[in-house]
Amino acid sequence: MTFTPPNLDTREPVIPGSAHSHNLPIDSPPRPETGSKAPKGRLTPGYIAPQLPAPTHIERPDYVGKKDAVEGLHGDVYDADGIGLIRAAGRLAAQAMNTVEQYIQPGITTAELDRIGHEFIMSHDAWPSTLGYKEFPKSMTTSLNEVICHGIPDDTMLEDGDIINIDITVYKDGHHGDHNKTFLVGTVDEESRLLVERTEKALERAIKAVKPGREINVIGRVIETYAKRFGYGVVEDFVGHGVGKEFHSGLVIPHYDTAPRHNEVMVPGMVFTIEPMLTLGAIAWDMWDDGWTVTTKDKQRSAQFEHTIVVTNDGAEILTVAE
Repeated sequence: MTFTPPNLDTREPVIPGSAHSHNLPIDSPPRPETGSKAPKGRLTPGYIAPQLPAPTHIERPDYVGKKDAVEGLHGDVYDADGIGLIRAAGRLAAQAMNTVEQYIQPGITTAELDRIGHEFIMSHDAWPSTLGYKEFPKSMTTSLNEVICHGIPDDTMLEDGDIINIDITVYKDGHHGDHNKTFLVGTVDEESRLLVERTEKALERAIKAVKPGREINVIGRVIETYAKRFGYGVVEDFVGHGVGKEFHSGLVIPHYDTAPRHNEVMVPGMVFTIEPMLTLGAIAWDMWDDGWTVTTKDKQRSAQFEHTIVVTNDGAEILTVAE
C-alpha cells in the first residue's frame, strides 16, 4: 500500500543524469506504439458494505480501532529473524493475491474479491493490514482503471476491458508484508495492456538496481528513465516505504528522480517496498469524498505493481513471493 510523504509542496527540481547515477546502463530507444486506445474512465463510487467479520483470536496491529497510526518508531534494517517474519507475511500476501486472481473476471464485484482475500488471510490466522488502518474499512484496496491507488472495494462490477490493481498487505507475528499487482479483465485494449506490462517491467528494473552502497534515489531514476521512453506519467505524490514491524515506517522510496535528495544509502537488511504507479496521461490527481480513492484528474488509466524487498549483500531479495 502506498504512502503519502509529508511536505509534498517542497520538492526540489528533478536532476536527471546527475552525479548520483551510479553508472547505470542507458536504456535503448522505445519501440513503436501499436493497437487501440484505452477508453477514458467514468468511475463513480459504489455501495460499501459493512466490515467483514474477523475471529477474535487473530492478532491485530496496534492501530486497529484507532483513528490514526503511530509510525516511524522502528528502524528499517532487520536481522535474519526479522527478515524471516516479514518473508512469511509476504508469502501469505502473495498467496492471497494468487487466490484472488483466480476470480478476476467480468461480472464480479470488487467487494467479492475483497471477501475472497479476507477469508484466505483469516484462514491462515493472519490480519489484512489495510483493515482498520486509519479506519480503512476493507481488507485490500481495489483500484480500477483511472484509480491510481487506495480504491475501496464496493459493489462495482468488473467489465470486459478493465484493468484492476489489487493491493494486499498481511500482518502476521508482528510483521507486515506488502504486495500489489495489476490485472487485465477479459479482452483489454493494446494501450492498457502495454501500460500494465511496462509498469511491471519498471518494477523489475528498479529491483535490479537495488544494491548495498547505492542511494535510495537511484530507484526512482531507473523507473522514471524507463517510463519516459513511452511517454508515461510517473506518479510522484504516492511512494514506496519502509515496512516490517510497521505498515509504513519513516523511510520514503520515491518512484521518480529526486537526486540529490533521498540519498539514504542502502545497506544489507534494509526492508522496503517499491511500487511504481504509471499513467497514460498526466500525474495530477483527485481524491474522492471517501478520503481514500485517488484517481487521475484527466481520467486516463493508471497501473501499479509492488513488492516488499530486502537489500542483500549483493542485490535484493523479493519477500512477497508465494513459494
